[in-house]
Amino acid sequence: MSSDDEIFRKIAVELRILENTAETLQSRINFVNAAITELTYSHMTLEGLEKEKPDAPLLVPIGGGSYIKAKLESPDRIVFGVGAGVALEKTFAEAKEKIKGRIEEMEKSRISMEQQLEQVFERIRIDREKLQEISAGPSRKERAKNVRETKGRP
Repeated sequence: MSSDDEIFRKIAVELRILENTAETLQSRINFVNAAITELTYSHMTLEGLEKEKPDAPLLVPIGGGSYIKAKLESPDRIVFGVGAGVALEKTFAEAKEKIKGRIEEMEKSRISMEQQLEQVFERIRIDREKLQEISAGPSRKERAKNVRETKGRP
């Protein structure tokens, strides 16, 4: 096996790994974007509910585009999910601040992953260029060899 063949094989393997990494990063970015959207909706809902009075009528989503009518019992406190299925009662101000903090953390994560994705895409571009150079290389060598053989014939 020539060194060009070995280099070509190594770069091709690296390229497959980089492409899988890019797909994984893109999936994670999509997940983070969905989480940011959900947290943003939560924050906006809290801002709207904060202005409501006790017994204000509400439509509460129950999934599948369906809602149930309800009344706001306690507009000054909410049950806030802290993770792993655990929820605590918080004031609107505390909940809004926590949600805002989560949004900021998620946005930092998204920016970091987008930067990583850009680096992976750049490396993919470089590897593809190398593969093209290696692929074009042997054909030039073959032509040069054929020209030498032709000139050497009587």
